[in-house]
Amino acid sequence: MSENRPNPYEFIMHTWGCKVNTYDTGLLQNRLKSAGSEMSAPRVHVLNTCAVTEEASREAARAVRKIKAREPLAKIVVTGCGAQVDGGIFDALPGADLVVANSHKGQIEELVDRLFKGTLEEKVFRSNIFRKDDLEEGGGLEADHTRAFLKIQDGCNSFCTYCVIPFARGKSRSIPIARIVARLNELMAAGAREVVLTGVHIGDYEDGEKRLEDLVETVLKATSIPRIRLSSLEPVELTDRLLALFENSRLCPHFHMSIQSASTPTLERMRRQYTAQDVESALLKIKDTLPNAFVGMDVIVGFPGETDEEFQETYERLARLPWTRIHVFPYSERPGTKALKLEGSVRQEERVRRAQFLRSLSTSRFEQAGRALVGETLKVMGLRGGRGLSDNYWPVEFESELSAGQFSKFKVTGFCKPTNGRMDGWLKGHVVDVPC
Repeated sequence: MSENRPNPYEFIMHTWGCKVNTYDTGLLQNRLKSAGSEMSAPRVHVLNTCAVTEEASREAARAVRKIKAREPLAKIVVTGCGAQVDGGIFDALPGADLVVANSHKGQIEELVDRLFKGTLEEKVFRSNIFRKDDLEEGGGLEADHTRAFLKIQDGCNSFCTYCVIPFARGKSRSIPIARIVARLNELMAAGAREVVLTGVHIGDYEDGEKRLEDLVETVLKATSIPRIRLSSLEPVELTDRLLALFENSRLCPHFHMSIQSASTPTLERMRRQYTAQDVESALLKIKDTLPNAFVGMDVIVGFPGETDEEFQETYERLARLPWTRIHVFPYSERPGTKALKLEGSVRQEERVRRAQFLRSLSTSRFEQAGRALVGETLKVMGLRGGRGLSDNYWPVEFESELSAGQFSKFKVTGFCKPTNGRMDGWLKGHVVDVPC
């Protein structure tokens, strides 16, 4: 969960979950500035929730209780995916003054104004998300940030057996290319120097007959944002045409592959639309085309029916393939999903064991890749707090200063392992050339 405070009307934004939620938080932050004229509370906390797991919603509920205990006069607004699908957690939650599901997020300024004025007769606003057609454009840049997230698509038509997100976000729908280009130029003028093109399932992007490759090609031609980054892709969405576009250095050599498993029987039970061979082919194509790319992946272990042999197949296949880091998720039962009806439940302790086994592989691979970069020179962009980010997604810390949004070449002098306060390792080094 992240928290963002800078707002003249004391709206404090709390964000859980994915890059799409980060985008939505930037949008809400901008829109709610106009809703402060009738404030009757010292401050308002807006919780933009995640619903990937039921525990994510319960974590947000605990945050509501803590905030209300600390600031009893503050108003608390719960919105996002959890507000859409977990009404049983939020609707009667003491301390939550207003619950605005994704279906009504486009009305949040009006509802907050009415909350201030005392004219609301209801606390909960929710309806059928599959009737929602708009994407709530205009967000993406949170205050004081030089990196921005631009939602190009929302919703999902896949209905994977473990996932509740289609019920939280609705059907897949996309923003036309022309409007994305216009928004990118606005973000550039507002100070953004890197933009992540994000969505719930960007591989589903379409604008008439045009697809994701057409969008990326147009963005590279019609905008001047120094860096463009793509969010999650599935293996079969990594086409040769899309890979060829990475010849343009403005398109960052960084991939986040949503693979979930590297065993075909497990993928079939998940209702994923590709095979283990597709996973292998995609990772090898990235290595052949962009050998220095950073490749992160999502993998679920302990999914219903996943045998020891299927897990071992996933482990061994990934152990011999090229990638940089794995985000490992032990399977978590999610109310409202078809996976609950599948046979072959894996014991919780076995899920934990498998997760630890795969995380150990990921930690070793990530450290190996980081140490291999010592002595190399990367292209980095300064962030706040003396940190930066390379074009291929390595976090860096400077031995010399670099302003937020400034680009430079960066000589890597060492790799730092994760500490208690930080989840990931990072590279240390110094600026060798400004600008870049």
